[in-house]
Amino acid sequence: MSTQKQKKSPARQGTRRAHQVLNPSLLTRCSHCQQPVLPHRVCPHCGYYKGKEVFNPLKKRGTKNAK
Repeated sequence: MSTQKQKKSPARQGTRRAHQVLNPSLLTRCSHCQQPVLPHRVCPHCGYYKGKEVFNPLKKRGTKNAK
């Protein structure tokens, strides 16, 4: 294994770490119920996406293996 010959300066270290920043996820408002929701996802509160109802969260969901 090789080892470094000289210590990296703090400026060079900061330049390298400048791309490792984490940006917070941006929330948008649901067009139907005005609750905060992640973009490009169905609203978990009302079940709407792009002004259309995708599912009804108040209705009970059936099980997959119901016979």
